[in-house]
Amino acid sequence: MAQVDVEMPKMGESITEGTVIAWHKQPGDEVEQDEILLEIGTDKVDTEVPSPKGGVLTETLVEEGDTVEVGTIIATLDTDTAAAEVDADDAPPAEAPAEDEAAADEAADDASDADAEDDAEAEAAPPETDSEEAASPAPSGDEVEVVMPKMGESITEGTVVAWYKDIGEAVAIDETILEIGTDKVDTEVPSPAEGVLTEKLVEEGETVEVGTVVALLASEAEAGSVEPPASDEPDATQETAPEADEAELPSTPPSGDGAVPDADEPQRAPEETITRRGDDGRFYSPLVRSIAKEEGLRMSELESLEGSGRGGRVTKEDVLAYLDEREEAPAAPASAPERPPRPGHSDEAPPARGDYTVDEGPSDEELRQQYGDRIEVQPMDRMRKMTAEHMVRSKATSAHVTSFAEADVTGLVQLREANKEAFREREGVKLTYTPFFVKAAVEALREHPLLNASVEGDKIVIKHDFHVGIAVAIGNKGLLAPVIRNAGDYNVSGLARKAANVAERARNKELQPDELQGGTFTVTNIGSLGSLMGTPIINQPQVGILATGAIQKRPVVVENDGLGDAISVRHMMYLSLSYDHRIIDGAMGSSFLQRVVTELESFSADADLF
Repeated sequence: MAQVDVEMPKMGESITEGTVIAWHKQPGDEVEQDEILLEIGTDKVDTEVPSPKGGVLTETLVEEGDTVEVGTIIATLDTDTAAAEVDADDAPPAEAPAEDEAAADEAADDASDADAEDDAEAEAAPPETDSEEAASPAPSGDEVEVVMPKMGESITEGTVVAWYKDIGEAVAIDETILEIGTDKVDTEVPSPAEGVLTEKLVEEGETVEVGTVVALLASEAEAGSVEPPASDEPDATQETAPEADEAELPSTPPSGDGAVPDADEPQRAPEETITRRGDDGRFYSPLVRSIAKEEGLRMSELESLEGSGRGGRVTKEDVLAYLDEREEAPAAPASAPERPPRPGHSDEAPPARGDYTVDEGPSDEELRQQYGDRIEVQPMDRMRKMTAEHMVRSKATSAHVTSFAEADVTGLVQLREANKEAFREREGVKLTYTPFFVKAAVEALREHPLLNASVEGDKIVIKHDFHVGIAVAIGNKGLLAPVIRNAGDYNVSGLARKAANVAERARNKELQPDELQGGTFTVTNIGSLGSLMGTPIINQPQVGILATGAIQKRPVVVENDGLGDAISVRHMMYLSLSYDHRIIDGAMGSSFLQRVVTELESFSADADLF
C-alpha cells in the first residue's frame, strides 16, 4: 500500500495551529487530487484543505473540533487503490480510455482557468491523437508533482516568472526549478524530490492558483523513455496534431508586437492576435483570451480595460462587463476607451491609487535615434517595476513631509562595540544598529500612536500592534521591506534575530508574501549604505517612515558638567522622518523624532539589554 500523509497546513508565519471544523470525506471514500478533504479554522480565517493525491481516505486521525499544531498528520490516503483502478480502466476498448483522457484534460483545464479554450481543442483533435494518447502508459507511482506553493494566508495565485530547468534536465532535491511571483515578492521554488523534469504544465507568464500542478518529475530510469521536445516552441509539452498544426502556423499573421501566437490557441486570422502579455505589460489568462477571441475583441480593447484583479489584472468579469456595455452602446467598439494618461507631465492629473503601471516606453531603436549609439538600454525587471508602481502610487496618495533631527549616539556605539563579539557567539547573528533603531521607533510610537495608523477614506485607523517593516536592499535589483510582527514584544536580542532572519531570507528569495504586508511603520537604515540623510517615501498604507543616516565622528559642542561648554569628538547621526501630512502635523512629526533621539541617546556601554 502506498500511503500518503495529510498534514495540518501552514497558514502564515504567526499561525501555529488550526481547528478541524468539518470533514468533507470519510474513511473509505475515494478522493481525487485537489478535492476538498476537510475544512479547518483559525482565529482569523477558515480554509478548505485539498487532497495532495488521488486515492482512498483510509483514516482520519483528528476529530472535528480538535485543535492541533501545524505539521501534525491529520489523515492518511492509499494511492495504490487509485492506481489499480486506472490500470483496470485501461483494459476496455479505445473509447473508454479516450473518455478518461478527456476527463483528465478537463480537470487540468479547470486547474489552469482555461477550460473554455482547451475544451474546444479537445473536440477538434483528430481521432489518431486520441488513440495515441489512450495507448500511452499511466503515470508511474514514482512520478512527483510540483505544485504552485502556498505563499501566505491571503495569496491565492502566483505567476511563473522564469523556468530554471528544461525538460529532460536532472534536478537535485531542493534545487531551484522555477521562479514565481506575486505583486509583493518573487520566490524561487525548490524541487520536492530528486529526478528529471519530464513536463512543464504552465508557461512563463501564466498565472495559476495555489495548489495547481506546474511540472512533473520522474526518476532517471523513467525519464530515459521520455523524449525531449522536438522543437523550441514556448510550450514544448503541449501535444498537437503534428503536421496539420505546423503547416498552418506560417500562414497566421504575427501579433502587433511581433510575437507569434501560441500553438494551443485556435488558428484564425483576427485583426489583432490576442497574446498572453499585452503592450501594457499585463498578463491575460487563457480564459480571458479565449472569451476575447470568441467575442471578436481586439488586443487594444483588452489593454484599455481597467482590471479589477490583483495588480490590475483583467478578469473574466471585467471582460463580460465590457461586452455588456458594448452591446448596450453599439458604437463603443469603434472607439475603445483610452488608457489612463501616463504621469509625469504638468498638465496631467496624478494617477489614482492603483492606476499607475510602468509603460514599456519607446523601442530600443527609437531610443538610439534620440540619444545616439553610445547608450545601453536595460529593461526593468519585475521587482523594479513593482517598486516604481508602489512609489508613484505612494506620492500620489499621501501628502509627504520630511523632518530632520540629529542624535549623539556615542553611548550606543560603545555598547555595540563592547558586546558584538559575545553576541555573535551566543546568538549566531551579527549585532547591527538596526534592532536599536527599531526599538527606539517602537518606544516613540507608543507615545505617538497616530504615527502607527493608516488613512482609509475619511477615517483614521490606529493600530495597537507594532508591526515594523525594515528596508532590505536586494543588491542593485531593488528594495524589500519585510515586517517584524509585534516588534514591541521583543528586546534588542530578539529584534536582532528577527531582523537578521528576514533580511537573509529576503536576499535569498525565501520570503512569503505575508511577510511583506501588514506593516504599521517602516524603518530604513540608509546609513548602512553610507548616506548621511534622506527623504524616504512612505510605504502605503502606512503614514510614516524613519530613515537613519550614517554614524560619523564629528567635533561637537557639549556641556562639561557645569564647567562650561567644551568641544568633544562624538559619534553623531541624522534622522529623517517622512510622514503623511493629511493626519500628522509638523509639531507631532518633530515630537516623534525627538522621542527617537532621546531613546537612542539613552543607550550606554554598561546597559543590560540582552
